[in-house]
Amino acid sequence: MTTFDVRNPATGAVIDSVPDTTADQAAAQVDAAQAAFEQWRATAPRHRAEVLTAAHRALLDDADHLADLMVAENGKSRADAAAEVKYAAEFFRWYAEEAVRGPGQYTEAPAGGVRNVVTRHPVGVSVLITPWNFPAAMATRKIAPALAAGCSVLIKPAGETPLTALRIVELLVDAGVPADAVQIAPTSSSSRVVSAWLADERVRKLSFTGSTGVGRTLLAQCAERVVNTSMELGGNAPFIVTADADVDAAVEGAMVAKFRNSGQACTAANRFYVHADVAAEFIAAFGAKIEALQVGNPADGSDLGPVIHAKAAAGIRGMIDDAVAAGARIAHQAAAPSGEGLDADAFVAPTLLADVPADAAILGEEIFGPVAPVVVYTDEEEMIARANEAEVGLSSYVYSGDLKHAMQIGERLEAGMVGVNRGAVSDPSAPFGGVKQAGIGREGGTFGIEEFTEPQYLSVDWS
Repeated sequence: MTTFDVRNPATGAVIDSVPDTTADQAAAQVDAAQAAFEQWRATAPRHRAEVLTAAHRALLDDADHLADLMVAENGKSRADAAAEVKYAAEFFRWYAEEAVRGPGQYTEAPAGGVRNVVTRHPVGVSVLITPWNFPAAMATRKIAPALAAGCSVLIKPAGETPLTALRIVELLVDAGVPADAVQIAPTSSSSRVVSAWLADERVRKLSFTGSTGVGRTLLAQCAERVVNTSMELGGNAPFIVTADADVDAAVEGAMVAKFRNSGQACTAANRFYVHADVAAEFIAAFGAKIEALQVGNPADGSDLGPVIHAKAAAGIRGMIDDAVAAGARIAHQAAAPSGEGLDADAFVAPTLLADVPADAAILGEEIFGPVAPVVVYTDEEEMIARANEAEVGLSSYVYSGDLKHAMQIGERLEAGMVGVNRGAVSDPSAPFGGVKQAGIGREGGTFGIEEFTEPQYLSVDWS
């Protein structure tokens, strides 16, 4: 059996080795998933709900172990990892409750003589592709609604962080999910496995979270068989602070929106638009918080760990250099670690960039790291136009002392989610997703389970 190594990004050390799934093995998984689908879809919704409830309890009981895995394979802080386990588990509880609430309709046709009965059926064998930045939550956000709907799932976790997903699958099987209904394929070659799955006519659904570029490639593959597709792609979130905002609250929100998971989140604040009347105060207070961050090995209790690998870190440092060359200045910066036993190349010093030109290249890129570029504005119309320039519209943030004004700005932003006077937008009960090239469909809430079902109506003669 061929394996590949999983490394700790903070130290570069090998944590574990996992099986490297081949194309033939991936194809065989579809056989098993199809058979399991026929069994699982016929299972009573109440039983599916009870299994998901057991899975919720199992994740919480295993919280310390799961958090340890994420700290080791992802490099996120212990606090971030612990919070992610709770968030990830909540998807099982939410969709346990949704599993027994299958929607339907019974209506009379307007012309009379016909009754329309509308039901929803599980879409079928579903391929779930998850990223490395939230290895627990991105898995459960897809697995839970799929299983609640009655689908079987094939999971392809990121090669950098397969250990968390492997453990979650173990817990699901222990909770009562048939083993063949929840299968996982760790691999060093995503295209090898995913292509084998998508080529099989029994695969009816793809749910993908990742970059916009990879999403476009997968959409092209899905087009060959017209596979039902959901995608959550890139982000470039503006964080807006108006003249009458509570600056202290805005800074607290900015710390969450920017530095959670070392800035490696598709919802992360990517560009800060701060009104000139409060810009100096905001930059000073935000900068002080940034300089106080402790960066180092998350296993030692640091506030921030590394980014996912040295190549990503080099790219982020290059963005900082380019912004400075374009006229920005490094106003505040925390210290990056260089201790013995660390892979120093994988760490990026948390940085606040001031005097950023409104057309700087860094504002058009998804930074995916701990860098906060601040643009000062005076003209609100121009600022909103700038905020909407991005080709992706996933999340946005608005801080204002006038709630009506904040919501008016929020409604004008081309984004699927807007945090109003708060630095977080994700919630299992709410529809997560974006507009433009940020993706297709929604995860979470009642929308999430609908993504794994197909409506059918029966037209019944009633004459």
